[in-house]
Amino acid sequence: MSGALHDLSAAAQLRALRAGEVSSRELTRHYLDRIEKLDDELGAFATVTPELATAEATHADARIAAGEWSPLLGLPIGIKDLYATAGVRTTFGCAALAEFVPPADAWTAGLLRKAGAVLVGKTNTAEFGATCFTDNDVAGRATVTPYDPTRYASGSSGGAAAAVAAGLLPLAQAGDGAGSTRTPAATCHLVGVKPSRGLVTSAEPTTSLISTTAEGPIARTVEDAALLLDVMAQPAPGDPYGWRPDGRFADAIAVAPRPLRIAMWTETGVDGRDAHPEAVHAVQRAGKLLQELGHELHQVAIPARCAEPVASALRTMFAYAVNAVVSAAVPADREHLLLPYTRLLHTAGRALRGSDVVRSQTVLARYASTFLAALHGYDVALTPVTSGPPVPLGHFHADGVAGVADAMLAWSAPTPWANLTGQPAVALPSHLDSDGLPFGVQIVGRRQHDAELLALATQLEHAGLWNDVHPPCWSQ
Repeated sequence: MSGALHDLSAAAQLRALRAGEVSSRELTRHYLDRIEKLDDELGAFATVTPELATAEATHADARIAAGEWSPLLGLPIGIKDLYATAGVRTTFGCAALAEFVPPADAWTAGLLRKAGAVLVGKTNTAEFGATCFTDNDVAGRATVTPYDPTRYASGSSGGAAAAVAAGLLPLAQAGDGAGSTRTPAATCHLVGVKPSRGLVTSAEPTTSLISTTAEGPIARTVEDAALLLDVMAQPAPGDPYGWRPDGRFADAIAVAPRPLRIAMWTETGVDGRDAHPEAVHAVQRAGKLLQELGHELHQVAIPARCAEPVASALRTMFAYAVNAVVSAAVPADREHLLLPYTRLLHTAGRALRGSDVVRSQTVLARYASTFLAALHGYDVALTPVTSGPPVPLGHFHADGVAGVADAMLAWSAPTPWANLTGQPAVALPSHLDSDGLPFGVQIVGRRQHDAELLALATQLEHAGLWNDVHPPCWSQ
């Protein structure tokens, strides 16, 4: 087999495993070696599990030799540290929970492990998933994009994205409550999928309020994302939003979509915050390519702006959710170990009245309804993922802890509306700018039309929306 093992896509690695061209032990050892060599600079992992991974890989090899097969058998994977893994430390990005070892897997983590994936570690995350950057006191360092280690890999799934982009994992599980899969994908030149509400049962601790979070894959190709999503798309019994697709996503992406009506905008939705010229260029370039592929493109104004009432409602709901999780999970005598921004949210959440929460939910429901009404008659929306490139370390704290929320919204405003509407959304790589920084685009489909959206993403990939480029550390 020519080239390095991590040069192969996840789908190609699975084919090689099944054909006996590589063993799971060999593949797992390759990734563990790369993690040991490169992760000190990237901060992609909160916990690495070499002994467990070696044991699971050995077991996978024995199953393959016996003629058994399951969808992810023998493939190394990382699970975001917001999701419980039986017998493996799960910290939720919080130093107060640095020694917590859950007795059982979260729902999706269990599905991945039952499908034969080899757990090499827990990818780093923001504390309780509350920020669009990944920096906590568990890992002791920020997670950076391998394209520029002085800049964040975004969050809260920053560790997952940094690991896949640097070739420390073939693909990874992530979670998206307001853009937390898509913005890390954009900063790391990857595919990031937020499925329709209910396709994947999520257990992220910040999602119990308005069901905005959806777990999904981060990968280098749409094919890789689809094969992981096929395993994850098995809603738990009792999930009030749960639904099942017709057929497999891996099959659906092999068929070109019908001609689609696509609404396109380049606005961020935040007053006074225009999208970076390269972000605008990425959307316009993708729009031109879609037209060449036979789709009908309409340039429209953003349906609703993220003005102060919406921004305030988002802050309220994050404060309510974080307070609920901290109150349930962190002993009072360990609250001093919380990060300053988490403490700010916890304090704000404790002061909320029921009427504050209901009022905020109403504002956000109206905001979501405006998007759904405006997009009626369109199959897809095409937008930026972020307002600009990956941001320098410390950027979000430039105005102190009280300014973090506004700084995050100014950068990530193009993404939360799709969480509120429950629509599927996919971040796709576009290009690197003259400084080598990644830019991406977002496509958002109709609810429960995830297969159509992934087929469109595949069509864009095959038509050359992005090139198979890698960060400098890829060849190390």
